[in-house]
Amino acid sequence: MKTIDMLTLAEDRPDETAREVEMTYSDSGRIMIRLISPALNHYLGDEPYLEFPEGLRLLFYDSAMRVQSELTANYGINWENKKMMEVKDDVVIQNYKTQETLNTEHVVWDQQTKKIYSDVFVKRTTPDGVLYGKGFDADESLRNWKLRDVSGEFMYEEEPAQDDST
Repeated sequence: MKTIDMLTLAEDRPDETAREVEMTYSDSGRIMIRLISPALNHYLGDEPYLEFPEGLRLLFYDSAMRVQSELTANYGINWENKKMMEVKDDVVIQNYKTQETLNTEHVVWDQQTKKIYSDVFVKRTTPDGVLYGKGFDADESLRNWKLRDVSGEFMYEEEPAQDDST
């Protein structure tokens, strides 16, 4: 019975662990994303994945190496073969250029299609107001967001009416 327990427990243990992790993702020598996490567990096997049990912070850079947006979450998992990352539990996405913030509980990043999306309640805060939705879609740079099933209050300025009599 002890042998069976040891084999079962070994399957649940990560193959590698690390503390105070910082990873950089680049394309053609240009840094695109920096990942920072207090803990990382790496599981090998048929479906290898990285787990961030104590949360993570993703910094997205523009071509001038400025942080353009940031994603934080209390938990994350990155499926290596599928090239999919899921984050959950107090997910916050900030776009510094547009001064927009999105709050939700679950986000999926499809690294193959370069899309970020969610199917749960989201709150999007902009300098002009707050909108709520039941999910969203965005590109991975977080520049173009689209909320689904939108509600909320939003401020806008009306253009003055043009007089056609002249």
